[in-house]
Amino acid sequence: MTRHDNLSSLKKEVAPYEQINEKSSVFQLANTLIPLIGLWYAAYLSLAVSYWLTLPITILAAGFVVRTFIIFHDCGHQSFFKSRRANDILGTITGIITLCPYVQWKNTHAIHHATSSNLDKRGTGDMWVLTVEEYAQAFFWTRTAYRVYRNPFVMFVAGPIYVFLFSYRFNRKGAKRKERVNTHITNVSIVILYTLLCWAIGWQAFVLVQAPIFFVSGMLGIWLFYVQHQFEESYFEHDEEWSYVNAAVEGSSYYKLPKPLQWITGNIGFHHVHHLSPKVPNYNLEKAHNAAPPLQKATTITIRTSLQSLQFRLWDEERKAFVGYSSVKRKQSKPDAAPNRIITKPNVQGE
Repeated sequence: MTRHDNLSSLKKEVAPYEQINEKSSVFQLANTLIPLIGLWYAAYLSLAVSYWLTLPITILAAGFVVRTFIIFHDCGHQSFFKSRRANDILGTITGIITLCPYVQWKNTHAIHHATSSNLDKRGTGDMWVLTVEEYAQAFFWTRTAYRVYRNPFVMFVAGPIYVFLFSYRFNRKGAKRKERVNTHITNVSIVILYTLLCWAIGWQAFVLVQAPIFFVSGMLGIWLFYVQHQFEESYFEHDEEWSYVNAAVEGSSYYKLPKPLQWITGNIGFHHVHHLSPKVPNYNLEKAHNAAPPLQKATTITIRTSLQSLQFRLWDEERKAFVGYSSVKRKQSKPDAAPNRIITKPNVQGE
């Protein structure tokens, strides 16, 4: 079977699950935003009792922010409502809640899907990944920057602050008018919303509630995006050998989570299904996975095994696996042998 036939066959098996059920979408919207608002208010009220009571409430609220991001994510793929306009409006609103400019994110995320696992097309919407050879040939300052970037503390602690508070506040170079306007609308709306909340409950209370919600949800979002493409025997190929279906099924993992976590993360653990067919609504991802036997062969990771990914640093093209820095072969090549277009730090975003 050729790659084209393989892709067509899998797409046919998944196609029935691309159908949008707007009742399911509305129900999901209700069981996500209403609890989020309620938990936020409960966290505020709990400040009068003890901050030790507030913290667990904010952690639970952060889970619903992640779930809100999944709705935002589906809107970007036009897979939440049948109407493009409805998706764009809801995407912009949920983008304000999750601090993500909808149109900017949608455009870069589309590039991520079109180029995921392609070694010749890295740099937009993905994590910064170097191969062993590229790292060995890179300049000292590039290697240093890469080590800092891939440090778990930087990635998961400083990362949410940089990505969601700073990076997303600015338009990309060359962004079209619609994208620029949407970013400005998102920024102004965030300022208005946060100002009103500070006015209503006081800035100290606002910070005590919103800060842990932001930090935990941002950290979880980056972790999900990271771990579902950065597992040991993932898939990376150069353009001439790259295959869309292989990138989806082999380059994206099935993150098998306990049912409560699967629900709160909007089934995004079925990431291989999502990359094969982004039109499948999140509430149909598990059904599509179960209906297509080839998809069940995707690499399965659990919470325990996913922690191993914290040791992964570089892609080894010979072993076809992620490795640590200790596996780098010290080469005598000149530093400028590494292609600059590849090792440039990419624009990283959430899944």
